[in-house]
Amino acid sequence: MRDLEHTDIFVSGGGVAGLTAAAAFGAAGFSVICADPAPPVTDAAAEGSDLRTTAFLQPSRDFLARAGLWDRLAPYATPLQVMRIVDAGGEVAEPRVAHDFNAADISELPFGWNLPNWLLRREMVAHLATLPNVDFRAGTGTAQVMTREAEARVTLSDGARIGAKLVIAADGRGSPVREAVGLGVTTLRYGQKALAFAVTHPIPHENVSTEIHRSGGPFTLVPLPDHEGRPCSAVVWMERGPEALRLAALPEDQFNAEMTERSAHLFGPLTLVTRRTLWPIISQIADRMEAERVALVAEAAHVVPPIGAQGLNMSLADLRVLLDLAEAHRDDPGARPLLQRYHRARHAEVLARVTGVDALNRASMAEAQGLRDLRLRALNAIYSVTPVRRVMMRAGLGARG
Repeated sequence: MRDLEHTDIFVSGGGVAGLTAAAAFGAAGFSVICADPAPPVTDAAAEGSDLRTTAFLQPSRDFLARAGLWDRLAPYATPLQVMRIVDAGGEVAEPRVAHDFNAADISELPFGWNLPNWLLRREMVAHLATLPNVDFRAGTGTAQVMTREAEARVTLSDGARIGAKLVIAADGRGSPVREAVGLGVTTLRYGQKALAFAVTHPIPHENVSTEIHRSGGPFTLVPLPDHEGRPCSAVVWMERGPEALRLAALPEDQFNAEMTERSAHLFGPLTLVTRRTLWPIISQIADRMEAERVALVAEAAHVVPPIGAQGLNMSLADLRVLLDLAEAHRDDPGARPLLQRYHRARHAEVLARVTGVDALNRASMAEAQGLRDLRLRALNAIYSVTPVRRVMMRAGLGARG
C-alpha cells in the first residue's frame, strides 16, 4: 500500500472550474493536489476539444485576477459590451424586435469577456505548472473518498492515497465525490441538446453577444477574434433532441444554410469553421453543497442551460465564497461549521438562479405561436421599464446587494 500524502486541498476534476480552484487556492498559499481522469485537450482541432466558450462576467474576471490567471487569459479575451436579445418567433425567421442590454448603463466596464474553453484549459494548465504548491495530475481519477472528522482520505485511480483537510468536488454533473458522500440531486430534463461550434460571417459582431429566440431554444452568437480575416463568433444552438441530432448530421453546405436561416440572417451567410459538438441540456441542483470535509462546486453542485452566461460564473461565485471562508480559517479550511456556512451562503442563490434559467429556457422552447407572442410581450415589458432593466442586468452579472 502506498504511503499517505498530505495536502490542504484536494480538487477532484480538471475542467475549467477545477483548474481555477487549484489556481485560486494555490495563489492563496494552500497546498493543492488536483486530479482529473482525462488529460485536458488544449488544441481546438484535437478530437474531444471543448468548442464551447465562456463569457466571464465582471465578478468572475476579478476572481480570475485574484487566482493569478487573468493576466494570462486577457490577451485572448473578446470583450462583450452589449447583450442583444432578438425575438424571431413570427411566422418566418426574421427579427420582430431586438433589445440591447448595454453594460454602459450600469458600469464603465463591459459585461464580460469571452474565451474558448479549450484555450482556457491550455492556459490554466500552463499556469498551474508554475505554482510550486500545486500538483496537477492529469489522467488520474478519483476512485474512492472516505471522510473523517479530522480529514478526508482519497484514493486515486493510480493507487495514490491522499489525506486532505478539504475536498473540492469540481468533477461534473455525475460527480464521483458527490456520490461517494451520499449527496442527492434534483434533475430536470428538457429533451434538448446544444450544438456548439464556431462560424465566420461577413457582418461584424461589434462585440455584441446576440441571443435569437424562435423555438426549440435560443440560438446564441458570442464574439470571438477574427478568423482568417473574417468576423467570427462562437455559436450555441439549442434544439429538441431529435432536431439537434438531425442538424449535427447534415452535410456542411446544408448546415450552413439552415443555421443562417435560424440566425434570422442578422450577420449574413454563416460559414462553419469548426466541427460540431453536441451537449445534453439539463437543470440540476444538489440537495446540499457540503458534506463532511467536502464542498461541491460548479456542475457537481448545479447545472443550468447555457442562457445568460450563468453556468461557469455561478461556479466561480462558489469558489469565491469558499476561498473567503478558507482564508479566514486557515488552520482548518474543511471544518464542518465553515462548510455549513458555505452551503448557507450559496445554496439559496443557486436555487434561485437555477429556477430563473429554467423558466427562461422553457419560454425559449415555445412552439405555439400564441406562446411565442406572449414571450415577445414579456421581453418588451421588461425592456421598457428602465429601473427593471437595470436591476435585471445587475442580477445577470451576479451583483450582490
